[in-house]
Amino acid sequence: MLKRIFDILFSLIVVATILIWLIPLIAILILITTGEKPFFFQQRVGKQGKLFNIFKLRTMKGYPPVNDPLLSAEETVRITKMGKFLRKYRIDEFPQFINVLIGDMSIVGPRPERQQFLDNIIKEIPNYADLQCLKPGITSLGQIRFGYADTFAQMKIRARYDLVYLDNLSLWTDIKIILYTIVVVIKGKGK
Repeated sequence: MLKRIFDILFSLIVVATILIWLIPLIAILILITTGEKPFFFQQRVGKQGKLFNIFKLRTMKGYPPVNDPLLSAEETVRITKMGKFLRKYRIDEFPQFINVLIGDMSIVGPRPERQQFLDNIIKEIPNYADLQCLKPGITSLGQIRFGYADTFAQMKIRARYDLVYLDNLSLWTDIKIILYTIVVVIKGKGK
């Protein structure tokens, strides 16, 4: 309950102070530079396996294959110039604060995976299924310690960090991860 209250308050502050002006500005720039819709919705797996649509700012041209999810390395040719900037500073993830307010996500939690990738990770690391008791997060220990995964082998490494998070659940852990995330965003350590 404390985590949910923290998520709502933190998200409201971010939306009211930053996103209310930043998201419309970036959406207009994406529309002008690419001619495509600025927002992108993708189905991810949430708490207890519930599917939800994650909100993101568009960083790629066109649409990915519906039945064939690709890893980051396979998608690099579709990334726009502005998309590279948005990813580097993780700005493309900012609309997920709406997912938090809706209740699909938390500020901190395991990475929200696509069903096929989640199934593959669980085959290789069975206890990864234990993370299904948590809401996925905008940020995670795996995201700040490892970052984006370009291959399935990298996904498995990042997944192990999220299992470490499960063993260390606390509001203090969440606050530390948020602070590390702010440093990652400011330094532009995304890909």
